[in-house]
Amino acid sequence: MDVLAHGLWGGVLFGRKTRWQWRAAFLLGAAPDLLAFGPFYLAQWGDTNWRVFPPYVHQSYDVTHSLVVWALMTATVWFARKRFPWILCAWGFHILLDIPLHELAFFPTPYLWPFTTPLVNGLRWAQPVVIIPNYVALVIAYTLMIGLRYRREKAELRHKTVGANDTIR
Repeated sequence: MDVLAHGLWGGVLFGRKTRWQWRAAFLLGAAPDLLAFGPFYLAQWGDTNWRVFPPYVHQSYDVTHSLVVWALMTATVWFARKRFPWILCAWGFHILLDIPLHELAFFPTPYLWPFTTPLVNGLRWAQPVVIIPNYVALVIAYTLMIGLRYRREKAELRHKTVGANDTIR
């Protein structure tokens, strides 16, 4: 799946309470790809002649796309904060989405790294049969999220107004 879609899914599923939380969930949803590919793309800025990703990209991809690493990081934060860090599920969801949406020929998802992982030969995420329904689903999800937020804010405002009128009497 593309980086933008990963971020948007992270935001809509795990960052619905505040704008700050949405931004953090968006970044965490996109983080596995940003951390794996970002340094390489920045180093290659303007150079379109590269053909092969260097080993460090593959190594960082293995680390950032591992449910084992995600679980260890999430458990560490959970233990330290004494509350489950739901926002980190945006990162885990990224990995789960990539398992069926990457072909073996291009960055199959090593979801059990550092352990041996039975790789899945998934669908290519960039083909129209995948990317179009994905963005349609995102539009629906964001429409619902915004609609629910609007209804909640309207109800809170109505509650405050009714409460204020009651105290005046």
